[in-house]
Amino acid sequence: PLRALATGVEAMTSEEVTTRCYVDTGPVLERVFAARAGLGWQGKNTCLIDRQLGSRILLGVVLCSQEFEFDAPASDHCGTCRACLDACPTDAFEAAYVLDARKCISYTTIESREGIDPALRAQHGDWAFGCDICQDVCPWNRRRRAGDLPDPLGLRARLAPDPRWVRTELAWLLSLDEEAWRESTRGSAIRRTRYRGLMRNALVAAGNSGDRDLRGLVGHFAVGDDAMLAEHARWALDRL
Repeated sequence: PLRALATGVEAMTSEEVTTRCYVDTGPVLERVFAARAGLGWQGKNTCLIDRQLGSRILLGVVLCSQEFEFDAPASDHCGTCRACLDACPTDAFEAAYVLDARKCISYTTIESREGIDPALRAQHGDWAFGCDICQDVCPWNRRRRAGDLPDPLGLRARLAPDPRWVRTELAWLLSLDEEAWRESTRGSAIRRTRYRGLMRNALVAAGNSGDRDLRGLVGHFAVGDDAMLAEHARWALDRL
């Protein structure tokens, strides 16, 4: 759809137009441009919120060299609500509209390649990939279910994850070697965290699980060659 839109932009002008498309794939702060374009407002949880769709939306961007007229920014409708700020397990919000990404579970479990701060690990709970708590508690999302949102391209069914990822079956997850991980994550955004990052996350989740049956799988990493995973595994064993 974005490429089709880019082609349409090129057809709207007689001048030569350069375009480039992004869907969460480049260093573009999409939500800021979307808010300025009137697609919604940037909420206190820093996500873009649409009055009809909430914040569970994926923003697509077409950058182009042609200048166009733009719409007026949308009004802020967060009001006095602070549900997202109060629900964050790691207190990642320094203030309304201000997120410290270094504490955000979505950042630490997906984007970060470093070890997870020991001071934050207990607050990670069983999140092995990302976190949506600040969206789960948002009133603009709670009134709607995923099935209520438009899906004209049928992406919901095509991108449905393996149920084992949804339920975070830690025994299965910790038993994956790198080859099995590649096969299980084929075509999935879970690959963004890479094998090492996902095992790091799973070890933290195991340490928080209270499931002593996981000690054998965790112990395998504790004596492994990867120093970062070994440290996380020892932390998890201490917790178990």
